[in-house]
Amino acid sequence: MGEVKQVLVADDEENLRRVLTAQLQHDGYEVHSVGDGAAVLQAMSEHHIDVLITDLRMPKLDGMKVLKAVSDRYPHVPVILITAHGTVDTAVEALKLGAFDYVTKPFDQAELRRVVSKAAKTRELSQQHVSGDPSQRGRYRIIGQSEPMRAVYDVIEKVADTPSTVLITGESGTGKELIARALHENSARKEKPFVSVNCAAIPPDLLESELFGYEKGAFTGAVTSKPGRFELAHGGTLFLDEIAEIPVSMQVKLLRALQEQQFERVGGIKTITVNVRLIAATNRDLKARIADGGFREDLYYRLNVVHVHLPPLRDRPSDIPLLIDHFIQKFNAKLGRAVLSFEPDALEQLIHYDWPGNIRELENVVERCMIFAEDGDVGAAHLPAEVHESDAPGAAGLVAGIEAKPGETGLKEAVREATLKLERAFIARALEQTGGNVTHTARLLKISRKSLQNKMKELGLRDE
Repeated sequence: MGEVKQVLVADDEENLRRVLTAQLQHDGYEVHSVGDGAAVLQAMSEHHIDVLITDLRMPKLDGMKVLKAVSDRYPHVPVILITAHGTVDTAVEALKLGAFDYVTKPFDQAELRRVVSKAAKTRELSQQHVSGDPSQRGRYRIIGQSEPMRAVYDVIEKVADTPSTVLITGESGTGKELIARALHENSARKEKPFVSVNCAAIPPDLLESELFGYEKGAFTGAVTSKPGRFELAHGGTLFLDEIAEIPVSMQVKLLRALQEQQFERVGGIKTITVNVRLIAATNRDLKARIADGGFREDLYYRLNVVHVHLPPLRDRPSDIPLLIDHFIQKFNAKLGRAVLSFEPDALEQLIHYDWPGNIRELENVVERCMIFAEDGDVGAAHLPAEVHESDAPGAAGLVAGIEAKPGETGLKEAVREATLKLERAFIARALEQTGGNVTHTARLLKISRKSLQNKMKELGLRDE
């Protein structure tokens, strides 16, 4: 089971906050609630919020101002707007400005559950990419001067201001959405919407209504008509991330929408015409998916007009110091630190590390190191176990630590024993790094405080 997701509910109606809090807690979320827009920003700085639900009409800061502030400071946190029927047009405008979704009052509980679940899944899958100042060591607000990245910049320069469909491939965490945004922002469509959809975060049976919208009464919970992402992206760019996760049954409809720029909403009969430039991305091998019947060949060729492949971080090690410098500036501002640099021995280990999580993992490692380094330089001692070479025990070390022997204990029991030992050691080390501060340890481990307390009790760490 994954970590408990934290949801922040912002509404000036106390009864509505209570109802939403009770419903979300019943669904397994950890919920925080506030009554005005200014309190949203305070709560965002104090908690590891995964999803924000905010009313459009609130004192101090209204929902639109909250959306702008959160989008600037926490760009990877999905924002869901609560709106009355009379302000649906405003909510649609907010979607074009980057809001994740909206629900209307009085809202259907099943619809709200779907939207929050989709937002939480998107947050979990989202790739936290680099986006610094345009002047910083790269082009198109991308950090990197290595030869593989220069080749990517050349492609962006040639195809950005064309209507051609682009397919971006690369491992998770390499920055595919950042490339999509660069293509959009350097085209004639830059003043129009950039609409991003993570296809892996949407249940297959809801994908059609998500992309093409639906009419009132089209299905249970459709209490009002709602535009889809194709409509919202009219005149601009639609970015479909994790395109390989779209079921084959939906791929036919997507192909028609791409070829004809026309579609019908779910439950509707009116044909809607749009002008949308499509960019798709995947970390999967689409040709292999075609071979096993999981992806249509005609859709693949329609998407793959221009192909951009992003190299993994391990293939561009010369960019790692540039990325670290960028993250130091970012987290000095965010954490209130005055870290100057990484010491040579620490930097060397980071450069030689394999980075399976790519830029996303590097960003997390830099933040974690800076939390404990405070001011000055970050040394090798601050590096996490997965990077610190001397702390990597390897499979043999893990097996040696298991007391049970094959024949005496089954595989499941042995795995559970090893897992508990590993969890205990990892949490104990994190507690040691934070001086026993449970709140800071939970943030470091990226789990909720309650989950950490329960795990400490289970592993016998509370008494210690």
